[in-house]
Amino acid sequence: MKILITGGNGQLGQEMQHLLNQRGITDYEAADVEKLDITDEASVETYFAENKPEVVYHCAAYTAVDKAEGEGKAVNEAVNATGTEIVAKACAKYDALLVYISTDYVFDGSRTEGEYMPDDPTGPRNEYGRTKLLGEQAVKKYCQKYYIVRTAWVYGKYGHNFVYTMLNLAKTHDKLTVVSDQVGRPTWTKTLAEFITYLVDNKIAYGTYHCSNDGTCSWYEFAKEILKDKDVEVLPVSSDEYPTAAFRPHYSVMHLAKETGFEFPMWQDALHEFMAEIGEK
Repeated sequence: MKILITGGNGQLGQEMQHLLNQRGITDYEAADVEKLDITDEASVETYFAENKPEVVYHCAAYTAVDKAEGEGKAVNEAVNATGTEIVAKACAKYDALLVYISTDYVFDGSRTEGEYMPDDPTGPRNEYGRTKLLGEQAVKKYCQKYYIVRTAWVYGKYGHNFVYTMLNLAKTHDKLTVVSDQVGRPTWTKTLAEFITYLVDNKIAYGTYHCSNDGTCSWYEFAKEILKDKDVEVLPVSSDEYPTAAFRPHYSVMHLAKETGFEFPMWQDALHEFMAEIGEK
């Protein structure tokens, strides 16, 4: 099959390339904005007409969550909502399977226990979540062949993320404070890439799924595990001490799609493997 990866230079896009290369799959193109501007409908139409991808891993997204509340609001809307609609229409026209990466921020984060199920009511409380939900709605409206995969707390080798931030701060600080009242599930990009290709390769039923690593933790507990072998003290604080432009849910534990047969590694195991890969173990 001919594969297109949008957002090819992003954190997940690069992980996808690495995974496909490892598997000896060469019939793919990882297109970033310079090669494929998803907000330009004419350019997307031309690209699909010429290349006719059969599977589209739609990894392109605007992910500056706080900037999306202000200076980045227009770009956030253009990429996550309008861009996804344009890609969805093209996939429908050219009969391509679309895999859309969404977020836990489509939920309101108001619950305190249990797991958010894929069909639970949505209610985003920040601009990023709102536009990603609009993207979901566009995919459902225009495509019959699709997977919507919601994820959260993403980190990986190829980009800026919480793990790298903690490791870098530990080099210059002997004490760090991290919020302890936001609970969720970290996601290694390797797990996410393996899951979305698993859905496609195994022809799992089309629909909406959740993917993270198994187990739950707070950002504080996540940071403690990242830095447990470093000479730095990690202290818990409340979200009130770290106000942000965008609302952050206090609870965003999503149901994992274990019914698919995919095995989700525990978040600690995934983190340790990742740390070893980047030479931090």
